[in-house]
Amino acid sequence: MKIVDIRATTVTVPLEAPLRHSNGAHWGRFVRTIVEVEADNGLIGLGELGGGGESAEAAIRGLREYLVGHDPFALEALRFAIANPTASLYNNRTQLLAAVEFACLDLIGLHLGVPVYDLLGGKLRDRVPFASYLFFRLADQAGRGEVRTPDQLVAHAKELREAHGFTVHKLKGGVFPPEYELECYRALASVWPDDRFRYDPNGSMSVAEARRFGQAIRDLPNEYFEDPTWGLNGMRQLRDLGIPLATNTVVVNFEQLATNVRDPAVDVILLDTTFWGGIRPCVKAAAVCETFQLGVAVHSSGELGIQLATMLHLGAVLPNLTYAADAHYHHLRDDVIVGGKMPYVDGTIAVPDGPGLGVRLDRERVARYAELYRELGGYPYDRDPARPGWYPLIPNDRWADPS
Repeated sequence: MKIVDIRATTVTVPLEAPLRHSNGAHWGRFVRTIVEVEADNGLIGLGELGGGGESAEAAIRGLREYLVGHDPFALEALRFAIANPTASLYNNRTQLLAAVEFACLDLIGLHLGVPVYDLLGGKLRDRVPFASYLFFRLADQAGRGEVRTPDQLVAHAKELREAHGFTVHKLKGGVFPPEYELECYRALASVWPDDRFRYDPNGSMSVAEARRFGQAIRDLPNEYFEDPTWGLNGMRQLRDLGIPLATNTVVVNFEQLATNVRDPAVDVILLDTTFWGGIRPCVKAAAVCETFQLGVAVHSSGELGIQLATMLHLGAVLPNLTYAADAHYHHLRDDVIVGGKMPYVDGTIAVPDGPGLGVRLDRERVARYAELYRELGGYPYDRDPARPGWYPLIPNDRWADPS
């Protein structure tokens, strides 16, 4: 089997409401680039890339000469062809490699008639648990969906828990002043004392602010305190809080993982199939974490169904997956895969059992959301539509006004 072509299509899929975060917002939609890698036997493998629009499409097309004639089974050779570590200082192709790796694993599974999890050692679980992943939200164009106050946050969490069965709740913070978000987080945790909770301000607080926040939540059933401040050395200074520290920002490659092993700063590594360059690097990283007794979870970088499938196959094979995964998925109004959005049951999503990634494109949906992208264009991830001209600092002191 040899690769004969690669194609990229950018789509934008609506969200229930704009999602705010420490660096800006998702402006009521996700922009994703769908990658299709075609083989000489007529099979097409699927990948997915975050954002980018025309630039992502051009970057994917630029890989064509690297891929045509390549055997999709030869994934290690492909890794060095696309993302050689010294060349990557200049071309920064890690996320491009991830999308191509997804598609190649999909091709291999389709060719052999087996799910991707069988290519990774076989599944250990049929369903992957997920956290509720709560955001402060702006209202949609009809004035619905705002999450700004503690009461709105609790009401939204109750809706999600009832609809999807979540018993782990993660609040994405870093939007409002820390003392206000502390009030919101404590209100959330007071509703279900037997559930578990996570807070993630995306590294926006100073070490001193993070320490004050951590001390104020030590009595709560926290699973972990995620990226309260920026950098391994900043995180290391918070290890005496007595709350596990987690990251998806400062341990995203093997050199950083080695540093964290040699001089521990973080207890839980959130593995992202895009950030790490594919599913296979995440499996390798999880094995290192297993050896050194670090926790692992599956991170979400804003997925549609293709990347969600990679997260599910990853979650299926990790023996040391002791934390629920993250997903933005329930904020989406639709998906681009056949059958639409995958359902949650009791806070979990079933691992696809079909060959390859187990998902196929719904061509009508792809065409519809590609047209919507052409109509609306992209949006700046690091800007907030409610705060024109704003940008954050690290550590931040330019908080949104909760009133």
